[in-house]
Amino acid sequence: MTDFPLPRTTGVLLAAGAGTRLGRGPKALLPFRGRTLVEVLADIMLDGGCREVVVVLGAGAGDVRARTDLARHRVVENPAWAGGMGSSFRSGLESALEEDHVLVALVDQPGLTAETVARLLGAHRPGRVTAAGYADDSGKLRRGHPLLLDATLRGEAAAAAGGDAGARRFLQAHPELIDLVDCTLPPGSGRSGGEDLDTPDQLHLLG
Repeated sequence: MTDFPLPRTTGVLLAAGAGTRLGRGPKALLPFRGRTLVEVLADIMLDGGCREVVVVLGAGAGDVRARTDLARHRVVENPAWAGGMGSSFRSGLESALEEDHVLVALVDQPGLTAETVARLLGAHRPGRVTAAGYADDSGKLRRGHPLLLDATLRGEAAAAAGGDAGARRFLQAHPELIDLVDCTLPPGSGRSGGEDLDTPDQLHLLG
């Protein structure tokens, strides 16, 4: 058990991309568990313990709004989404309550579970970055998403974002702040872990 109280955390779900490599329109609208990917993942973040979830839309935002039910969540639109993930990352951080930590997830990771969200919240230490880690074939943990940024680090992380880089530049500059938490799903679970859904040959990740 953690020695620290669970942090007040806003979830930020980055769902602004056009899904160009996948070729099926915005990934937010991919069918998943009888709904859409963005709906399911936003609800998972809330169910895992986030106080609220900010969904950042961009490409096809009007269509996404029309074809989904995101009433449980706060939806913001990033008009500069085409410039890369950095601006969507900043939009999400700036939309969260100033005093909250922020848990950032990507809409193209259908393996996200409420248990993973809860595990990251429970493991977070003040002043730190808590990142999901997934074991590779050798058993070594590789850093992935979600990523929990302490409230005290949000400003610097947002300032470092730009182009296609969300938190990456900030994390590269401050590796000493990162705590990796093993979020590998058990063998035989039939579900993915931290894989991104980027190309047609990965559509099996939707189950």
